[in-house]
Amino acid sequence: MAGPKRKIHVDAAQLEQLLINLVRNAVDAALETHGNVAIGWREKEDSVEIFVQDEGPGIMNTANLFVPFFTTKPEGSGIGLPLSRQIAEAHGGSLVVMNRRGGKGAEALLQLPF
Repeated sequence: MAGPKRKIHVDAAQLEQLLINLVRNAVDAALETHGNVAIGWREKEDSVEIFVQDEGPGIMNTANLFVPFFTTKPEGSGIGLPLSRQIAEAHGGSLVVMNRRGGKGAEALLQLPF
């Protein structure tokens, strides 16, 4: 028996770009340690939460994650996460990135309202 279908109202192209940014960051981190990446979603009371987890080295300095043009990658531009957060907030949602609790690596949590 399936539950009711939920819909979120987003700009598909912007959400796609946001998810590409999160997955690309996770894959880059996981490649450093030969770890894995997990992607999934869960329903909250009034929103959907999409998570991207990696088994990379973790985040050394979380203070600068969303600072435009700040990057730790040799080929990075530093605009992926700031743009991603801006897209999430423009859709009434939020984006946080943190070191994983109970595991190695980092986790990005995107929350979007129904």
